Amino acid sequence: MRCVIARFPFDLTKSGVVESMKGVTPELVTGEFVIVGRRHYPAKQVGQVITRQDRRDFSTGEVLRAMTQLGFTCRTRPAAVCRALTS
Repeated sequence: MRCVIARFPFDLTKSGVVESMKGVTPELVTGEFVIVGRRHYPAKQVGQVITRQDRRDFSTGEVLRAMTQLGFTCRTRPAAVCRALTS
């Protein structure tokens, strides 16, 4: 599937993304993430690996859109629940 990330076209396949992410240790997820196999990768980490571009060159939205079109599950990490202190 042809996807545009950071104004550059890429021909990506689901199997190609899975292969690219093999052996890559997931970083700590703090926001949006992509589920590849059984692992949760930050969207920017996936984008950097598959495009070989600097993370500042593309947006998280571009990666999430491309990964969703390829059939990957993309989610946002829920915010931490803050409990009010009572005295």
